[in-house]
Amino acid sequence: MQRALRVSLVQGATRWHDPVGNREYYGSLIAPLAGHTDLVVLPETFTSGFSNEAIHNAETMDGPSVAWLREKAKELDAAITGSVQLRASEGVFNRLLFVTPDGEVRHYDKRHLFRYADEHKRYASGRDKLIVEWKGWRICPLVCYDLRFPVFSRNGHDPQRGFDYDLVLFVANWPAARAHAWRTLLRARAIENLSYCLGVNRVGTDGNQLPYSGDSGVLDYLGQAMVDLGAQEQTVTVTLDPAALAAFREKFPAWMDADAFELK
Repeated sequence: MQRALRVSLVQGATRWHDPVGNREYYGSLIAPLAGHTDLVVLPETFTSGFSNEAIHNAETMDGPSVAWLREKAKELDAAITGSVQLRASEGVFNRLLFVTPDGEVRHYDKRHLFRYADEHKRYASGRDKLIVEWKGWRICPLVCYDLRFPVFSRNGHDPQRGFDYDLVLFVANWPAARAHAWRTLLRARAIENLSYCLGVNRVGTDGNQLPYSGDSGVLDYLGQAMVDLGAQEQTVTVTLDPAALAAFREKFPAWMDADAFELK
């Protein structure tokens, strides 16, 4: 890491089953960020809301939502990420896309499907974690329910390569009824992984009449809140300091005492 990273959290009220409307809506929220950010983070399933029925209208990687993300990344001159229901040969995935201004698209398929809402009965599960290098930062993007599984999001360390990541982020549709868990687990992921941790959730009420309280935020490596968006629609940009993170990792080397294991 050689420079600070400007990250924009976009906490919106996603429209229910309205991809065209959501692209227009989120496009209006992020337009002012052009030239003022390095990474834009949208909520989980930002084109439809979290819906098992949205599977019937799942797009492909050649569809309008991926094209829209490419267009917006270029316009903003920044990377942009969020998840969309996308159809592939193995089924429909809750797929997080990480798109850069040059048009490159990388993706992570949600590994932990939300059994409580029968997501596992409709969607295909991903397997592998994604680490993206952007602006000198290593970033691990994950999706909603993944937050509850610390083994999968574990930050490894290699003597030659260093840490697996410097920022772990979660895009979500996390209902207000479980807001305490959301806030607590984001803080835990930051502390245990000696990493910045970011969570972007939606606000409003969805088509299943579930309310969302937002609570998007950024935690530093101590688990202290750098920003807390509360329950209203808003977009906030936070600057992450690489020198402060590196200094803390050097001062408090808990990673040297971590247990070794392999995830299968």
